[in-house]
Amino acid sequence: MADKRDYYEVLGIKKGATEDEIKKAFRKMAMQYHPDKNPGDKAAEEKFKEVNEAYGILSDAKKKDLYDKFGHAGVDPNSGFGGGGGFGGGFGGGGADFSDIFGDLFGGIFGGGGNSNARRNAPRKGQDLQKTIRITFKEAAFGTKKKITLNKSVECPSCHGSGAEPGTSKKTCSQCGGSGKVQTQQNTPFGAFTNVSTCPTCHGTGQIIETPCKQCGGSGKIRKDVTISVDIPAGVDNDNIIPLKGQGEQGINGGPAGDLYIIISVDKHELFARSGNDLSLEIPITFDQAALGTTITVPTLTEKVTYKVPPGTQPGTVFRLKGQGIKSLRGNKTGDLYVKVNLEVPTKLNGDQKKKIKDMADAIGQDAYTKRNKFANCVKKMFN
Repeated sequence: MADKRDYYEVLGIKKGATEDEIKKAFRKMAMQYHPDKNPGDKAAEEKFKEVNEAYGILSDAKKKDLYDKFGHAGVDPNSGFGGGGGFGGGFGGGGADFSDIFGDLFGGIFGGGGNSNARRNAPRKGQDLQKTIRITFKEAAFGTKKKITLNKSVECPSCHGSGAEPGTSKKTCSQCGGSGKVQTQQNTPFGAFTNVSTCPTCHGTGQIIETPCKQCGGSGKIRKDVTISVDIPAGVDNDNIIPLKGQGEQGINGGPAGDLYIIISVDKHELFARSGNDLSLEIPITFDQAALGTTITVPTLTEKVTYKVPPGTQPGTVFRLKGQGIKSLRGNKTGDLYVKVNLEVPTKLNGDQKKKIKDMADAIGQDAYTKRNKFANCVKKMFN
């Protein structure tokens, strides 16, 4: 016994450590020295053996008590204390249960996943779906109703989701006894390992369907075209999302159905542009309308209104029509309509028209164009 290191020292913990502290230390050391992480390293192999021996004693309350009182002699099967065990006892025999430790560390190679069957059979929400709906500019402004058709999984109407043919039921798997797991033992240089794996017969569910439902083939679900009515509220815009709870794929093991997310796509308007709840519009006017003033007709989303353009209106002038925009998606506020007037210059003039424009220009004279004269004076100063 003189050549054995103290088990607490092996795990790097102090005497009196709690069960959780012992387990945590073992996880760390086992991960560090495991042969899979140190292939061909004999020193790591010996360390791994030593760590497992220490954990096999300290994780067992009775053996730990003997070890604390009598040291290594207290757990030596030849000492007369009746302790026994240690690493030679293997992982599957009496003493520590390593399956949960190694299951967490190495993904079930050495067992673990004690609650995997319960998790597998627990109710789970179905998959969420999404669908894009394209609507007109006016439908976005005032709201609308649309019907869409989805091909999705729904509960089988024949077996009502059980997967078993009507008149029959699921049965407990005979291979795993309903646990969803099977155990096999494997002798290795480190002892006898218990390998826990998913039952190949029931695939971890713990139940088998001897007579699958003819309509769904045992899945409990069928795919079906489903028509859904969607209320699209006034004020929606591009990429707005409308959630429809419970309209997604069928749930699993009696869980709730997933949700459906409607993504809005709005067509462009021929005249209006949108920025939030405000609209904008460009209206062309002629030179005489801009110079002398006029009354123009302005379209809105609901009606035509008139607006007086004052004399001397400059190209690019913007005026606002309050409350003629789009109603807010949340609340009662309505945006405004911004109208920009652009001066249209005539094209394709005949000779007579050109002469009349020249005569008009001569009659008006240069002094009437204050901005043009100001610009010309600035240029003149730059080069004098």
